[in-house]
Amino acid sequence: MEHPYLFFVDLFKLIGLESVYAFAHHYPHVVYSWVVMAILMIFGTLAAKNITMVPNKMQNFFEVTISGIEEFMVENTGEEGRWLLPLAATVFIYIFVGNLLGLVPGFFPPTASINTTLSCALVVVVFTHVIGIKYHGAKYIKHFMGPVWWMSPLIFVIEVIGHAARILSLTFRLFGNMMGHEIVLAILFSLAGLFLAPLPIMALGIFVSFVQAFVFFLLSIIYFTGAMEHAH
Repeated sequence: MEHPYLFFVDLFKLIGLESVYAFAHHYPHVVYSWVVMAILMIFGTLAAKNITMVPNKMQNFFEVTISGIEEFMVENTGEEGRWLLPLAATVFIYIFVGNLLGLVPGFFPPTASINTTLSCALVVVVFTHVIGIKYHGAKYIKHFMGPVWWMSPLIFVIEVIGHAARILSLTFRLFGNMMGHEIVLAILFSLAGLFLAPLPIMALGIFVSFVQAFVFFLLSIIYFTGAMEHAH
């Protein structure tokens, strides 16, 4: 979808960085992924700058957010899965902030690009197998062989297809929802102006942004938990 105005893309052109502008014009999802990372690093640095026993508002917000994610993870994975918090929390927060970015006029949500959602899905699915190998070693192959040895070739093919489907499912669910929301907003902006009719959709977009990030996060920890369990 071609956006009529993207702040950072046009900014590069305005200040004369033609080569950077050409890159940003063709790959806005990369530029706005950097924007999301910059936002998270800035707020994370500010929150951790002056840590005190009596937390300030920003420190309190981050502590509540991270502890809430951690408690939810432990409830679903057990204490054994606590070490997966950095990756799982990063996936959730990055996707959520990336989704919200699309609600700001002139900004592009990187999650509305299939390249971004595919890269996130690949990280999760590949790391799922890293977890499986870490916990089970060579025996991890039993997850793909099924309970009956003579059906192993068929079960193996089915399992491989199933794991490939995980990548497609994570990729297209997030991409489809965020791109659909972008298209609806673009249509409403063109029909009703900048602030009137799109407002209800933008309000709903906050809820959609959270739900899509949470679903991606939830499926990720389900896959992680499955890799830690013994093969049946």
